Amino acid sequence: MKTTPKISRLFSFGLLLATTQVSLAQTANLNVQSLKLKNGLTVLALEDHAVPTVSYYTVFKVGSRNERPGITGLSHLFEHMMFNGSAKYKPKVFDQIIEAGGGSSNAFTNSDTTEYFEDFSTQTLDSVLLLEADRMKALKLDKANIEQERGIVKEERRVNTDNSIPGSMNELLENNAFVAHPYRWDTIGFMKDLDAITLSDAQTYFKTYYAPNNAVVAVVGDFNAKTLFAKIKTYFEEIPSQTPPRPVVNSEPEQTGEKRIVYHRTAELPAVTFGYHTISYLQADDPVLDLLSVILTGGESSRLYKTLVYEKQIATYVGASNDSRIDPGLFVFSAQVREGHTTAEIEAAVYAELDNIAKNGVTERELQKAKNGQLIGFQKRFTTNNGRAGLLAEYEALRGGWKNIGDFLPKYEKVTIDDLKRAAKTYFSDRNRTVITLIPEVRAGDVKP
Repeated sequence: MKTTPKISRLFSFGLLLATTQVSLAQTANLNVQSLKLKNGLTVLALEDHAVPTVSYYTVFKVGSRNERPGITGLSHLFEHMMFNGSAKYKPKVFDQIIEAGGGSSNAFTNSDTTEYFEDFSTQTLDSVLLLEADRMKALKLDKANIEQERGIVKEERRVNTDNSIPGSMNELLENNAFVAHPYRWDTIGFMKDLDAITLSDAQTYFKTYYAPNNAVVAVVGDFNAKTLFAKIKTYFEEIPSQTPPRPVVNSEPEQTGEKRIVYHRTAELPAVTFGYHTISYLQADDPVLDLLSVILTGGESSRLYKTLVYEKQIATYVGASNDSRIDPGLFVFSAQVREGHTTAEIEAAVYAELDNIAKNGVTERELQKAKNGQLIGFQKRFTTNNGRAGLLAEYEALRGGWKNIGDFLPKYEKVTIDDLKRAAKTYFSDRNRTVITLIPEVRAGDVKP
């Protein structure tokens, strides 16, 4: 086996420490300027004149957790409708103007937020401000618009959930792990609810959740902040604020026993996914659980990948993720069974490894490797205009303010092996577990995937 010379190992570790210090200095010294309009809109600006480009990022504090039975999927439906015109701009004009400026736009919806972002040339900034202000003030909402996007979202559900084994298993996990909290439905929504959403539902939802006082905007790149703020006041301040949305109540009861769901559908091989109730990303153990997920399945050298895929050869794939959210989420495992083996073998191997970590911990090398991965991921996001704009807007909207970005790396760096042992013992209890087991079958007329 090839070994790394000691001097190279020392150099790598020294480089890591130096990079960490640079990152912390960067976050501590960000020259961010802020503006709070009378209507409640929060705007953050960070000038960077290295290249003539700008990123504009908006976080609306609304996601599937703000929905209710009957309108599930509406947040994601809005993600699509926000690009279909407004009072002053026809459909497709938004993309045409940004693309003409050498840029692009996109958006995503999750359980907690809906986020929009554009990257474009400096000279396009004023046009983007006008576009963004008009769609926040007067988005085009009519039956034709809703029907068009309803069809697109329903097809997205068919592809990614109904006709996807991993997607449908993940939805079953959420449906059964949660009994009271809105996290029990997926962001895509239920098909019948997508059919039932009305124009009135959409209009009420827009007025409530897409109001300026429910949004944070971050602009990063080549511009003058003073000029930017003057234009934002001109374009956005006339948009009226709205009554703040009702807070989401975390009414999820404690789970007091394992739940098991057997899932029958056309498939080649068995599979299993299971989740443990954990915590919010605002709680102290969140970095500990993030690092555990990396140690367990982060790459081919991770513990479970080596054990299940290479050594025992009982799985073709194994993954784990700390799915933390505003309210307590799940720590999820998933695995595809190798032919000739069973989901019971996979479960036993995973549970044994979790018990092993709870009793014996991990090596210093494993912990440092996981920390290095968090550092690199942070660095990659922090070195682009879009990445910094997203961090600023998300931290300001959800994590107590943008200045808390500086706490990201220290929270991971201070995690110890004892923390990992304690977390494994605390959260990975069979009484806190929901298991979805796929049983393959072929029905008459079915075509194997």
